[in-house]
This record gives sequence, C-alpha cells and structure tokens, in this order.
Amino acid sequence: MKIQVAIVEDNKSLNASLRQAIDYQVMMDIEFSAFSVEEGIKQIQSGKKPSVMLLDIGLPGMSGIEGIVKFKELLPELDIIMLTTYEENEKIFTALCNGACSYLSKRTSLKEILETVHTVSKGGSYMSPSIARKIVGYFGKTADPKQKIKEKLTEKQYKIVESLSDGMSYSKIAESQFISINTVRHHIKKIYEILEVNSKSQLFKLLK
Repeated sequence: MKIQVAIVEDNKSLNASLRQAIDYQVMMDIEFSAFSVEEGIKQIQSGKKPSVMLLDIGLPGMSGIEGIVKFKELLPELDIIMLTTYEENEKIFTALCNGACSYLSKRTSLKEILETVHTVSKGGSYMSPSIARKIVGYFGKTADPKQKIKEKLTEKQYKIVESLSDGMSYSKIAESQFISINTVRHHIKKIYEILEVNSKSQLFKLLK
C-alpha cells in the first residue's frame, strides 16, 4: 500500500522539489500539496486523506505549529513531519507537544526526508542530528531548576531573582541594578507572571 503524502510548504522551489522527489518513489503518492495551512485544511475537508504530512512552520496566515492541531483534529491518525528552518528549543518542543512526530531541518537532504517519511509511516520517528542534540541538551540543562528558570527570563530578570534569593531588599536591588524601586517592582511582577508564582516563597521553591 502506497504512502499518501501531503506537502504544506510556501517555498515554491522546495515544494516542487519535494513533489518531484515523492513522484519518483514507487511506494509513495502525493495526496496534495499546499502553500498554507488554510489551503491544506480545505484539501482535507474536500476529502483528501494523507497518512503523512511534511509541514513548514513559517507559513503565510496560520503558522505550521498552529496547523498541527487543526490537521490532527481533522485526521487524528495523520503523522506530521515538521520541515523547517526554525531550530529554537521553544518551537521544537511546542511542535512536538502539539502532535508532530518528527522534526527535520530544511538542510536535510531529500534522500533523508524520504527515508523519514518511510520511517514515520511504519510508526517510527526521526529528528535531524542538530535537532536531536538540542533536545538532549535541553533535558540535560533542565535537570538544574535554576537553569530552567534562567532560560525563561531575561538576563536582568534573572539577576533580580538571584538578588532576591540572596535576601536583598527592593531598594538594594534598585541600587545595584541602577534602576528605580518602581522598576524593580515591575520586573518582579513580570517574573511572577512568567514563572507562574505569587510570592517570594513560591519563587524560592522553584530554585531548590
């Protein structure tokens, strides 16, 4: 049984290259190709049922990350391979949490992309080596709660957190950071919002 592949990619040259490469495969067919999430949704609503999708993130209109949820709502069994230039930790993990099963850099060769389609169709998953290293690095870093907090905050915000944990008063923090007490209060309010805490005691628990 052939693998029915959908392509959602707005780069016309890459879209065409992917279509051509898949057309040459004996065990694959192009179910449809689209240049936006919205267009892809219309294709599925019209009756198209791909089993594997190559999906870009930076698309006109709805982003690919938002599109994952929409496509999975329409086709829960659809396997989605992210094919993108974005390699930031946040985007990688949001895509995977939203339901993507693989994440490939656009620097990946066509041969490797096709191999990933085969792997995914058999229930597997694949990450580009550079993406895999980021994932391993992320879990290594987040073993340290302070590192996890540091990644969520700006440098100045984290310095304020360190000052609070050292027992410094708002006025001392303001003096050390060359800012006003009101600015310190504004930063702390923002820090609480980002870390989803309501007090210094809750903040300090995160640092343990």
